[in-house]
Amino acid sequence: MAASSLNLLRYFYGGGERAPRKATKEALCSLLRRISSPSRRHCCSARVGTAAKEQSCLRSSDLVAIEYADLNLPNKASEELGHVRIRQHVNPLSSSFSVPARVPDWNEVFRDPTLPLMVDIGSGSGRFLMWLAKRNPGVRNYLGLEIRQKLVNRANLWIKELALSNVHFLFANATVSFNQLVSTYPGPLMLVSILCPDPHFKKRHHKRRVVQRPLVDSIVKNLMHGGQVFIQSDVLEVALDMRNQFDAEGDVLHHIDAFNQSLLCDSEGWILRNPMGIRTEREIHAELEGAKIYRRLYQKLI
Repeated sequence: MAASSLNLLRYFYGGGERAPRKATKEALCSLLRRISSPSRRHCCSARVGTAAKEQSCLRSSDLVAIEYADLNLPNKASEELGHVRIRQHVNPLSSSFSVPARVPDWNEVFRDPTLPLMVDIGSGSGRFLMWLAKRNPGVRNYLGLEIRQKLVNRANLWIKELALSNVHFLFANATVSFNQLVSTYPGPLMLVSILCPDPHFKKRHHKRRVVQRPLVDSIVKNLMHGGQVFIQSDVLEVALDMRNQFDAEGDVLHHIDAFNQSLLCDSEGWILRNPMGIRTEREIHAELEGAKIYRRLYQKLI
């Protein structure tokens, strides 16, 4: 997909740089018609205000494929693992997830284990971290913690095929394993991300949410001075829950707008655009459905 086409999509769906001024709604719809599938359709015209004859249909998976096209993910993982059926919701309080993850040999996991580390809690398919790792070789390492084993297996096969030596994925319940893992890492912990975690909507299931006081305390304790915590959700209730817990650490964590005025926030303090350079898969899907993404970025005081 041409770069101009990718920028065009990102302009209308909230990610990346703005498209050229000449980009039109009709051009977007023409592009979407070329990449869309007749099944599971969504109407483009409702998003960009085109006439009915300019309606275009697409799936969120199409947008994910385009946004992550630079990865050129190989098919070998799919061939070895077969179709990866994913259970969307798991209970992290189950006894099967209560055993701490084994701490890996960091020298085997990363080429240089002294580099600053980013940890993504709930890394999903892993595309987000792989995209970052591919663009930052020799600069920092990336560790994905994911509670669904099949996703971890596939992600590690992908990074092996891509020959990436600065990213790794672990099957781990972050609530149980985060402190043990990051406290043994030889380099500094510079960034922790928790992006669109499982909302566990029912009140009696709120205790299953990943952002709980012990995890927050562990993140703050292990984070280097000047390190950051990036949280986001497409569910306002979940976003507020996470925000309240990290706002409570105001003696050591400040929101990024206190340090960097270039990151624009709305009137309620939510960051308007993803500062990481690319959207997560859930983010792409949610924005396609018209949902708002609620983002906060905290920095530990030096």
